[in-house]
Amino acid sequence: MGLGVGIVGLPNVGKSTTFNALTKAQNAESANYPFCTIEPNKAIVPVPDPRLEELAKIVNPERIQHSTVDFVDIAGLVKGASAGEGLGNQFLSNIREVEVILHMVRCFEDENITHVENSVNPIRDIEIIETELILADVQQLDKKLDRLRRQAKADKSAQGVLEIAEALRAHLDELKPVSTFAKQDDAHFEALDKELRFLSNKTVIYGANVDEAGLLEENDFVKAVKAHASTVGADVVVLCAKVEEEMVALEEEEAEEFLKELGVQESGLKQIIRLAFEKLGLASYFTAGVKEVRAWTIRKGWRAPKAASVIHNDFEKGFIRAEVIGYDDYIACQGETGAKEAGKMRLEGKEYVVQDGDVMHFRFNV
Repeated sequence: MGLGVGIVGLPNVGKSTTFNALTKAQNAESANYPFCTIEPNKAIVPVPDPRLEELAKIVNPERIQHSTVDFVDIAGLVKGASAGEGLGNQFLSNIREVEVILHMVRCFEDENITHVENSVNPIRDIEIIETELILADVQQLDKKLDRLRRQAKADKSAQGVLEIAEALRAHLDELKPVSTFAKQDDAHFEALDKELRFLSNKTVIYGANVDEAGLLEENDFVKAVKAHASTVGADVVVLCAKVEEEMVALEEEEAEEFLKELGVQESGLKQIIRLAFEKLGLASYFTAGVKEVRAWTIRKGWRAPKAASVIHNDFEKGFIRAEVIGYDDYIACQGETGAKEAGKMRLEGKEYVVQDGDVMHFRFNV
């Protein structure tokens, strides 16, 4: 769907290790030196959803297909990236193409792993990255302002967007991110953001990368990250990237047992994937048949014809109506036949807003 999550952070904070585990493949080189990742690595990651397994128990399909999220491993940024340090301009442009940022932060001490700033201080590290994103936005906005000022001299209708752009520039001068700009609802701002794709206006998830001991007890580094996140309305997921990568080769049951031994209820990666799916504004509806049980990815708020288009464009063009069974009803009635007999299947038209978990069958005519 053209939506993605960019994994960012300083060098050596666990970005590529996390990416390796996310994709269950060792295809993002990890090394103990800065800039080991030069081209962004991209992967499509299945969204953990136990509802699919429950549907499959009833239908016994040949295969199960999950919804997915695109993750991009972006090379480590450093102080001065907005001015081109550490190949920063290239990496900043990669961030511009994603919708959500997974900001990995090192929250453990290890003298064997080099830190680009020579000490572990997660709040300082966060501020370095977020300042570079703000400075990159300033550069983008300044170029736009030059054009707007020339345009406004000849076209008075451009004055409104110029005023918003200048107000935003003053806001950025205080090193405040675009996300805290007061006039987010202004149509002129929305147009600017759509064109310039401000880096500091993207939704952020903080990944607090800890060692094994940090999984058992929240350390001071994690507490600091959570305190910072609460001030900006961001979520924090605590994980040990090294442990997550080690679990790549394990079967699902073995991995769960391994986590239990560590005193952890759920993989941090599963939490990240589900949270990323939510922050991207996505939802899933299901189709269930003997060939496959499948989750289809849509944007929240999509109506039935648009939701049908992810299966095939003809479904939208020739949409007649949708047969809909709520997930809970489908499970309680042990499938489509039982749901129909219990009166739980509904016929919905073009205005129906598809709900996460709907089990659907589309009628169409082309």
